[in-house]
Amino acid sequence: MEKNSKNNFKKILIGVSAGVISGLFTAGGGLILVPAFMYMLKMEPKKARSTSIFCILPMVITTAIIYSKNNLINWKTGLYCAIGGILGGAVGAILLNKVHDKYLKIIFAIFLIYASYNMLF
Repeated sequence: MEKNSKNNFKKILIGVSAGVISGLFTAGGGLILVPAFMYMLKMEPKKARSTSIFCILPMVITTAIIYSKNNLINWKTGLYCAIGGILGGAVGAILLNKVHDKYLKIIFAIFLIYASYNMLF
């Protein structure tokens, strides 16, 4: 297989893994995509985060449709959180360009540790 074909296969495999984990655990594909893009595809941190957001949209739409068909969505809570998410997403996207990559890695690592701890205890 050519190098480009192997790289494309790797990208598809990363997407499948992120989709399964996101759909199963609702963990957010970014938890998988960002580190995979940075370490497996050697992507710079800001580009990895931005590309992750782009990839997550189709995953979220697909899983939301399935969750909706199975009557698993609390629409009132979801709509209020979506409104806040629009504002928070805009602020986060603006901040991404202002924060140094080194600090982004530290903040992301702290977030992962915090989220993991809260899930366990």
